[in-house]
Amino acid sequence: MISTQEVILVNEQDEPIGTMEKMEAHRKALLHRAFSVFIFNSKGEMLLQQRALSKYHSAGLWTNACCSHPFPGEATEAAAIRRLNEELGFTAPLEKIFHFTYITEFDNGLTEHEFDHVFTGVYEQAIKPNPDEVQDFCYKTLEDISQSLETHPRKYTSWFRIAFPKVKAWAEARGTTV
Repeated sequence: MISTQEVILVNEQDEPIGTMEKMEAHRKALLHRAFSVFIFNSKGEMLLQQRALSKYHSAGLWTNACCSHPFPGEATEAAAIRRLNEELGFTAPLEKIFHFTYITEFDNGLTEHEFDHVFTGVYEQAIKPNPDEVQDFCYKTLEDISQSLETHPRKYTSWFRIAFPKVKAWAEARGTTV
């Protein structure tokens, strides 16, 4: 395992402009490439994970199946597939559905400033979460998630609160089955 991870710094068009050690990029709030994976089952329910309590930010919060950063020189979709396996112990074919940019400051002095590529996929089999990454997981209906976001938004990561309505609209346009 790499002890220091480099991220890909990008401009507002997602064009690479350099690399930097991940924590330094988060301390300096520099825009970098990231991805978020949303997994559904055949019933149209979304897989959520609760981030491990040891995570350096957003610990214990609920979010989409996985999120991370591609390594320099790594294709974003390949990184998303790799990270899905590292965090949840499975792989699935993925489809990119949109991207967005966001910035969130955390109490620990770090800032997420990401150009986030959003992927979806379908998975039905066993999930083997990595306890260093994942505290818990479950499948929920889109409506249950929407209601929970309304009543308890602080239970969810900042990027999930931004991306979920867009993913929900995409899924509903497809008939809530992916």
